[in-house]
Amino acid sequence: MTDDILRMRGITKTFPGVKALQDVNLSVRRGEIHAICGENGAGKSTLMKVLSGVYPHGSYDGEISFDGDPCRFSDIRDSEHRGIVIIHQELALCPQLSIAENIFLGNERASRGLIDWNRTNHEAGELLRRVGLRENPVTPVADIGVGKQQLVEIAKALSKKVRLLILDEPTAALNDEDSAHLLDLLRGLREQGITCVIISHKLNEIAAIADSISILRDGRMIETLDMKADQVTEDRIIAGMVGRDLEHRFPPHEPNIGEEALRIEDWTVHSPTQRGRAVVSGANLTLRRGEIVGLAGLMGAGRTELAMSVFGRSYGTGISGRVYRDGRLVEIRSVRDAIRHGIAYATEDRKRYGLNLIEDIKRNVSAAELSKLARRGWINENEEYRVADEFRKSMNIKAPSVLSVTGKLSGGNQQKVVLSKWIFTDADVLILDEPTRGIDVGAKYEIYSIINRLADEGKAVLVISSELPELLGLCDRIYALSAGRVTGEVSREDATQERLMHYMTKGQE
Repeated sequence: MTDDILRMRGITKTFPGVKALQDVNLSVRRGEIHAICGENGAGKSTLMKVLSGVYPHGSYDGEISFDGDPCRFSDIRDSEHRGIVIIHQELALCPQLSIAENIFLGNERASRGLIDWNRTNHEAGELLRRVGLRENPVTPVADIGVGKQQLVEIAKALSKKVRLLILDEPTAALNDEDSAHLLDLLRGLREQGITCVIISHKLNEIAAIADSISILRDGRMIETLDMKADQVTEDRIIAGMVGRDLEHRFPPHEPNIGEEALRIEDWTVHSPTQRGRAVVSGANLTLRRGEIVGLAGLMGAGRTELAMSVFGRSYGTGISGRVYRDGRLVEIRSVRDAIRHGIAYATEDRKRYGLNLIEDIKRNVSAAELSKLARRGWINENEEYRVADEFRKSMNIKAPSVLSVTGKLSGGNQQKVVLSKWIFTDADVLILDEPTRGIDVGAKYEIYSIINRLADEGKAVLVISSELPELLGLCDRIYALSAGRVTGEVSREDATQERLMHYMTKGQE
């Protein structure tokens, strides 16, 4: 059957001062996987929140029909009662509760007011088998990884007899293996007649799994494409998303490489939880002024552990080795030492460790170096505002003012706030861990341009990325890490995905 299970017509949603959606039409065929693409801030998540009742009827204009019936959802329970379930990018699980308790939270298996734990755990086990997760239902969610947590969310949706499953960036925080497993699961759900709507920035995944794709830009629906009939390419999707052709995914850049800025010799780091295990072993690397250096490695290779340990021993125990700044041996035993020596580290998890999401842009920008704004223990708030506003303009942070709450910004704009915070510390060695994770292609281009600009200013930049094309397109030189060891160093001219993968799997079983 190819009839439409969902139709949304003339959807318009306005927030104070912002029209997030404008006269959007969306049709989804029964039993298909329908992808929704667009830059951050295009209105993708807003549209799905309208559909799922997060934004209730009356708070938007337009009409929704599901399976031929008009829908006026007053809350998320209403939409779930009809079989529409949304899984948000930020997983809504309680880490202290068991897998089974999370699956049936708010939908408890009870008799006479008492929870039937045998039934709860038995039914949870059946649902876990459906999603291919071999875990004991009584295991606390805190004890399983993010990939498995995503499967628990899908099991939770299946427990509600889902007919239309909405997934917002389901693979953003997953490694390649977990992502592939999740995509296989979605194909299986399609075979069972469950319709899926997936929001994703990963165009290669969309090409692999989607039957149709709708493209949003600036709150408007640009087009809906049939992935088979319309000969869809990544370039066409990108052109629809950003409103222009991106002939080059990376801005052109001619490096001007200078003297050595940072050198790490014989750097070894041990795990804080597994006694005697070295997560980084005898690593050596060098960064020069004006140079963008990449660090490639598979999950678990020790990339983040290396970066965090160098940044004031933020990770690890039994750390040994030497750090040289501008050719001089330095001791860095704390984050404050690292900042004092001009080293900055932008974490891969900006929401958890990089930003205070309930604070405004101004406070986030100034957080790492308040001493520059203080006199006799008091912060000069006018100067703090001025500095943050300069960054808002120079970094093109899309917000009405620096008093905007950081958690309300798109991922790309949040990343610009993180970079602004560390640039404000006057750091001339910047370690950027997954700087474009969860960011759309248009915002990525802006981040790449900022990184190039930092290098042009004479800063040394180390970029850690799981995306090999990103490292190849951005970096002047790339180190490969495998099982905690630096296994190769490749110049831009000699770098290929095959060569990097060879070094990244060296010594792997």
